[in-house]
Amino acid sequence: MADFILELYSEEIPAGMQAMAASHLQKAFCDAVRALGVEAEGVSSHVAPQRIALLIDNLPLRTEDRSEERKGPRVDAPEKAIEGFLRANGLTGTESLNIVDDPKGAYYVLSMNQPGSDMADVIAALVPQIIHQFPWPKSMRWGSGSLRWVRPLRAILCRLGGNIIAFNVENIQSSGVTYGHRFMAPDAIEVKHAGEYVAALKNANVMVDASVRAAMVAEGAAQVCARQGLELVEDSALIRETSGLVEWPVPLMGRIDDAFMSVPDELLTSVMRTHQKYFSVRDPKTNALAPFFVTISNMETSDAGHTITSGNERVLRARLSDGKFFWDQDRQTKLADRLSALDKITFHAKLGTVGQKAKRISDLAEKIADKLGLNKKLAKRAGLLCKADLVSGVVFEFPELQGIMGGYYADHDQEELGVGAAIKSHYAPLGPSDDIPPTAYGQVVALADKLDTLSGFWLIDERPTGSKDPYALRRAALGIIRILLETQTSISLSDYISDALNGHAIVSEHLSNQGRTEPEIVNDILAFIIDRLTVFLRDQGLRHDIVAASLTDQASNLVEIVARAEALGDFVNTVNGADLVAAYNRAAGILQKQKGGLSSAVKLSLFSDACENELFNALSELETSHETQSADGLVRYLEALSVLRNPVDVFFESVLVNDPDPAIKQNRLALLAKLVESMNHVGDLSRLVKG
Repeated sequence: MADFILELYSEEIPAGMQAMAASHLQKAFCDAVRALGVEAEGVSSHVAPQRIALLIDNLPLRTEDRSEERKGPRVDAPEKAIEGFLRANGLTGTESLNIVDDPKGAYYVLSMNQPGSDMADVIAALVPQIIHQFPWPKSMRWGSGSLRWVRPLRAILCRLGGNIIAFNVENIQSSGVTYGHRFMAPDAIEVKHAGEYVAALKNANVMVDASVRAAMVAEGAAQVCARQGLELVEDSALIRETSGLVEWPVPLMGRIDDAFMSVPDELLTSVMRTHQKYFSVRDPKTNALAPFFVTISNMETSDAGHTITSGNERVLRARLSDGKFFWDQDRQTKLADRLSALDKITFHAKLGTVGQKAKRISDLAEKIADKLGLNKKLAKRAGLLCKADLVSGVVFEFPELQGIMGGYYADHDQEELGVGAAIKSHYAPLGPSDDIPPTAYGQVVALADKLDTLSGFWLIDERPTGSKDPYALRRAALGIIRILLETQTSISLSDYISDALNGHAIVSEHLSNQGRTEPEIVNDILAFIIDRLTVFLRDQGLRHDIVAASLTDQASNLVEIVARAEALGDFVNTVNGADLVAAYNRAAGILQKQKGGLSSAVKLSLFSDACENELFNALSELETSHETQSADGLVRYLEALSVLRNPVDVFFESVLVNDPDPAIKQNRLALLAKLVESMNHVGDLSRLVKG
């Protein structure tokens, strides 16, 4: 056994491609040697901006001898089929083939004994193949060669047990050396064994462990801030990205000109984060952004980074000047005066303009607000203005600030209090970890926007298929779910889906084209949302079959649906509940096996055992005492249902359902049918997975 090291050294690899590259290199190599019967031990991979490395602690020096039998065509198969098999295996005749008989007839078998190979020869042939077939999302070709790589490949380090594995890829000869930091330690470094690799490069100012590099970025940036009595604004995504841009992270703090601190925090942060990869800094005393930023340099300098910091401050000054210019210009035009410009922007060719969408959102937000007892006028105004910032200068330059800037402009225009906050957050939540809008009016406008989007695309039959969801309709559905559940807002979604559909001027035309009715489209959209709800609840730990069992045909209130599902889940997890579900399955199974009709009425005169009367009385009391349409009613019903456990158990222990007397048998079957019907008041228990 020997250790193995492979490093592919190139120009800078984009940060977003690095993790994929390291994973693919490891998988491609290990899969290839596994196919030869070799299982690598102690495998790890590393990636930095200029290199991908694969390290293996133990790899055999030689593959084992292998025997293989390859089944061929039948002996009486057409000649062309036999010739094809021979040609594929490099044979000229059938003399070397064995013939095996089986009940279906004789067929040829090729027995092959493959001697083992030196692992060095295997690697020398394998690595060039992996390099040439590397699946970069984007690649380039340079010079006169045919190799495509993400950036020009410069060197290949490859050793097995300290010995160099020799091969050539596009005039790049493998060797036993790598290179350190481009500026701080650019000389060649000899690395003989895998165990030396990480330390050798660290000594040459290259931190090849991506997780350690990210920790250096986070901790170093926080320390730079702490020395000034400030705090780093947390941004895990930016930490990951910047750690992929440098091989030796050196955090430096720069200053922002005071003239730019009057622009909104989000604009400042967006300019720094998106365009410059700078971290924002907060003053812990005021919780406001401080006039500083942190940049991650790739090198230590003799002037402690002063020149680098000054250069970054100049670049940021120019960027922020653009942002401040647009901010100042935008405020000279009222947000409401931008509405006419929205009519010139197409939302979708079949769904009209953004201006038309804003009017639909406005009308729907008014209806939802009215239902919730909120100010209809305020909700309507917020919905009308929520898209107006799309034609502003800041949002044109910084699209990620849409909605946010509209909120600032609404406040500047002195719109009614609450309108700006609603506009600012109406796109939320954008993802599973994103917060919902913090205000009631923001939630109303967000619901109206998402319902309008779903209804529109369903109306033109542009719904998600498989993994494709170009209009982010699943995200819209999840946003609706989270807003309603996290605020415990009880509304009938069907009503508002219907309102959203009818807000489209083209509703009649498209319903006619599809040959469908409005209720059918409403039910389709509702089913889509409930399907996403099932996935959401499963991720929260609630079984999908319990959710399915608790649904009713008219289920449209998500808060009620979840409450019913949770109540049913709690019930089936009790001893009484589990036993009753088992009894339900037993009763339903007996009823399904019966041929012909069943008697619908239970006749007390045919009872021959006290247990029958006891079960009948318990069921009669249950169905007359409780309603199950509301979640609270369902909880009370389930509590009452648990009382059935004892009479049901006694019934099955004491009597034979399939009594020889046909009349008694039919009566007992009718009693079981009454049991099943009573339990189905809580939902369709047949959907529960039988445990």
